[in-house]
Amino acid sequence: MTNANGSKPNIVYIISHDTGRHIGPYGKKVETPALNELAEEGIRFDQYFCSQPQCSPSRGSILTGKYSHNHGMMGLGHLGFSMDKENATLPRELAKAGYDTHLFGFFHEAMEGELNPDLLGYEHFVKVPGNACREVTDKFIDYLKTEKASQSDKPLFLSLGFEETHRPFDAFEPDDDVNVDIPPYLPDTPEVREDVARFQGSVKEMDVAIGRITEALKEAGMEDNTVVIYTTDHGIAFPRAKGTLKDAGIETALIMRFPKGMTKQGEVKEELLCNVDLMPTLLELVGAEIPADLDGRSFLPLIFGEGYEPRKHFFCEQTWHDKYHPMRGVRTDKYKYIRNFEDGPQIYLPFDIHESPSGQVVREGYYIPNTEEELFDLTKDPLEEHNVIGEPEYKEVAEELRQLVNDWMIRTDDPILKGPVPGQKASEWEEEERLGRAYKGRNEQQ
Repeated sequence: MTNANGSKPNIVYIISHDTGRHIGPYGKKVETPALNELAEEGIRFDQYFCSQPQCSPSRGSILTGKYSHNHGMMGLGHLGFSMDKENATLPRELAKAGYDTHLFGFFHEAMEGELNPDLLGYEHFVKVPGNACREVTDKFIDYLKTEKASQSDKPLFLSLGFEETHRPFDAFEPDDDVNVDIPPYLPDTPEVREDVARFQGSVKEMDVAIGRITEALKEAGMEDNTVVIYTTDHGIAFPRAKGTLKDAGIETALIMRFPKGMTKQGEVKEELLCNVDLMPTLLELVGAEIPADLDGRSFLPLIFGEGYEPRKHFFCEQTWHDKYHPMRGVRTDKYKYIRNFEDGPQIYLPFDIHESPSGQVVREGYYIPNTEEELFDLTKDPLEEHNVIGEPEYKEVAEELRQLVNDWMIRTDDPILKGPVPGQKASEWEEEERLGRAYKGRNEQQ
């Protein structure tokens, strides 16, 4: 795709941390006027999911168009996991297509054992201590003004990474109680309500930054030749979301605004999509070559109404987070199948959620042994509360989806088929285990 003058569009890519779809455009009560405006002027994707419910692996999938065990990063970057150097990456492929690639602020994808933006393909990196959205946006606006980005002789890929809305939320002013939107899978207790209120304070802070970004693009004269993308890495950092393969853990916002006249404004797309699809979409958008070995596929035809063939399913997985909790699964429009490979809690809580006010309210009920397989009828049970894996009427569905996951693991030589995947547990768990506040194994509970 080119602009009216035949040039390739700039791409401003904004990714927040742990936000899921907890923003105004997706019907949440938290006030996000900048994101609302972005959605009204662009396209909102309502069935866009990540394939891994944790930071580094999911971000790696966005950059590579591959599921995590295929790009190699099956856990967090600061705990030693890394993508294989053979992977093509979005910034590197865009650079090949003539783009000047920039990263401002947060990233958590490692390559060749290093957390190094150069290895990911970024030609320019602006480090922002703490990665708060306000400071990241300050640096971005400074760049637009001082480097005269609007006069660049190359199209620009400008990636902005925010720490928000990652825990802790203590520094944020809690949202007004009338706007506090308790997820339907959590109890409405004072502790949960206060936790969500402060989370929404973080969301509102992020929204202010996004408004400053879009206004800066307008002031720089770049609005008419820039695609603006907002997304996040996975679901919200609350119990039963982040760290799980439930929809609350893998649901992600995606809003794309194109230069005026290129697409309809205020559109909503309901087709099933996965974040491995974003890289090939952006490469096709700018006329770049799409690597042949990707798991994702371009949904550009969906954007421009050109006969897109909808996805029937996508695969999802988790191996390591701050503990070993390996799962593989598949989601269709109607069903979710999950296989658990190790004894673990029915609902895994990453440490920051385990110790959170919300986590302390619910964790005792979640720390019961998991089952080997789970199957949910998403039409009848959208909150995924009733596992129907053993019910006779779902026998054929279970067999079909089980085989689908097994074939996928075999076809992709999933390392988990060879046994437990080695990794490093976060040290914070030691004290919780000593005090008996962490999950106790199946044998200890008998």
